[in-house]
Amino acid sequence: MREEKLLSYLKGACTGRRYSASSAALEAAIGISGTDLRKLVNRMRRKGVPIGSDRCGYFYAATAGEVYSTIQQLQNMENGLAAARRGLERSLDAFPLKEGAS
Repeated sequence: MREEKLLSYLKGACTGRRYSASSAALEAAIGISGTDLRKLVNRMRRKGVPIGSDRCGYFYAATAGEVYSTIQQLQNMENGLAAARRGLERSLDAFPLKEGAS
């Protein structure tokens, strides 16, 4: 039900990047927390729903370019997370190995 409500809201009020809605506005409109909104958007994107986003908020993509832009943004986030993971993995060298540690 929340998916339908979000989809309806985005299609009705937020079609195209220029009509994006902030996370706070969507949270209030749909009645969910920010964490739940991000999870919902992620789940819907996995199903192929073209929900775009940028620094201003979320929107229902009106063009392939808007989808591609969001894909690039997600790729940059993925690269940043991978770099952070690699840094943490390198930091493990500073910890002594203890017998029986897993």
